Amino acid sequence: MDSAVQARPLNLQGPSPEEAWRTVLGQLQGQVERAVYRTWLEPLRPLAYADGTYTLAAASTYARDLAQSRFGATITRQLAGVYGGKVKLDLVVHNGISPTVETPFDAPAEAPAETPAEPPEATPGPRPARKTAPPSPRKLALARAYGDRRAAVIQPERALVVTHYFMSQWTPLLGHSAAHLIMTARAMCYWNPLNGELRNVIDTEMAELAARAAMSVRTVKDILANQLVQRYFLRYRVRRMMTSNGVRTAGITLLVRMDDPLTPTDQAAHEISENEHWYTPDFGPGEDSD
Repeated sequence: MDSAVQARPLNLQGPSPEEAWRTVLGQLQGQVERAVYRTWLEPLRPLAYADGTYTLAAASTYARDLAQSRFGATITRQLAGVYGGKVKLDLVVHNGISPTVETPFDAPAEAPAETPAEPPEATPGPRPARKTAPPSPRKLALARAYGDRRAAVIQPERALVVTHYFMSQWTPLLGHSAAHLIMTARAMCYWNPLNGELRNVIDTEMAELAARAAMSVRTVKDILANQLVQRYFLRYRVRRMMTSNGVRTAGITLLVRMDDPLTPTDQAAHEISENEHWYTPDFGPGEDSD
């Protein structure tokens, strides 16, 4: 061997978890819509890579489940490409500090407070206990009603609000299957009427909607084609992508109305006209039914 050529040491460890995740994010950014990327993928945080298992953290159970169902296979495949071999993806719920303290990922770590020097003869006293936020009165009341062990599993404070109006007025018009699909779609979104925060656009698939609602794909398609459902509650558009074999369907983007409109009968009775064009122009009429 030429003495001028020196063998370079192999990096048997591969890239760090952070480097690998930056590479995967760069690939995902060009494959999904910006809102989806910013909401569901960018907040994920790499924790570790060891023995072929890559651990990725989400800030909540819902974010973890959505990432696993929607992007798990894609992330696993791209990680395998980064590391050059089979990778097992382990998505966990982790807040960056401890499993019991809810702290945002992006919150800066607190710098340790400087302790003034004690005189040599002084004996340091006990450190004050770390204060934790007390549970809300509502959570305590629900825990008492359900019992501590059941409440820990059911988490009754995480509830989906359904108005009496929707149940009594809209359900007879829509049918139970359509009403259930609307509530299933709403459970996949987020709306805070107090501060106006709204996340009601979902990239999903007909099969995923059907699985979440425990109904067939055919039933989901029939409901989404229902005129009342389209006019007042749910609209979608088909996502397509170009492949080497041509254009193929890549799921749907679903727009979900989070508030309850008046029924047509009540609009006439109370002389209150609902805005039937609550959706944006890109969810306008003429959607096909792939």
